[in-house]
Amino acid sequence: METRPTSDRLRETLFNVLAPRIAGARFTDLYAGSGAVGLEALSRGALHAHFAENAPPALTAIRENLKLLGIGRNFMIHERSALAALDRLQQQQSVQDIIFLDPPYDAPKEYEQVLGLLGSTASARLLAEDALVIAEHAKRTPLAERYGTLQRTRELKQGDAALSFYQRIVELPV
Repeated sequence: METRPTSDRLRETLFNVLAPRIAGARFTDLYAGSGAVGLEALSRGALHAHFAENAPPALTAIRENLKLLGIGRNFMIHERSALAALDRLQQQQSVQDIIFLDPPYDAPKEYEQVLGLLGSTASARLLAEDALVIAEHAKRTPLAERYGTLQRTRELKQGDAALSFYQRIVELPV
């Protein structure tokens, strides 16, 4: 009951935008909750999905949903915080094409920390060259236009929620 799932409508909007990029993508679902977003990515042809979650009831839900859907491979569950999961992926040199994050709306530090890390030069190896980072957030709480090397390229609002899309920018030497 404490998990706020991404609405079906917003998830449909998200995957309509991602449609040209999802097949064969390496997808990470941070603050995964029930795992619905990562599961949708797999169902639409993602090569692999990482689920990062540290709440025991949500971890149980992810496992049950994977089992119910008959998904036995091409995923990894990280029983840890989003930052710890990203650190682990970086240590494993696991390059990601799409990273989706949906922290609790009332935890603005989570957005700052995760997007800040993903936009840092230290995590450049974690993101594929044309990687996309998407943050779901409350519409009334806008996110910054830029986090280090991540620049917002698009924002979609629907109901009380918004999706901010970020891509890494490469600055040319002056």
